[in-house]
Amino acid sequence: MYTEKISPPKSAQQGVVLLEALIAILLFSMGVLAVVGLQAAMIKNTADSKYRADAAYIAQQRIGMMWSDPANLVDYLEDNTDISELLPAGQRTVTQSAPGQFTVTVTWQQPGGGETQHNFTTTARITGG
Repeated sequence: MYTEKISPPKSAQQGVVLLEALIAILLFSMGVLAVVGLQAAMIKNTADSKYRADAAYIAQQRIGMMWSDPANLVDYLEDNTDISELLPAGQRTVTQSAPGQFTVTVTWQQPGGGETQHNFTTTARITGG
């Protein structure tokens, strides 16, 4: 007895596996792009955090020098002193806002950050001398 092979009818599901695979690749690619974007934002924020920490250190260092030499506090007053070797486009200003009260302001521009100028300001009361 000879039986003839009957092929199943072509269904409407033909090509669905390929479509599902393409959609899965699209979703995976979007996920990878999102992770890369998050990593770029993380690197930018880390650099910004480092500059803020450096600015705080520079200001506190100046206040420490002033505390250790209260007889010559006027010698530490400065206006827009260039500190670009410590911070990009950095400047430091020390002012006396009241007798015994000093304000240290450190400004800088983050490389590639456009025209945005960042600053850190701290105030200390130093008496003596």
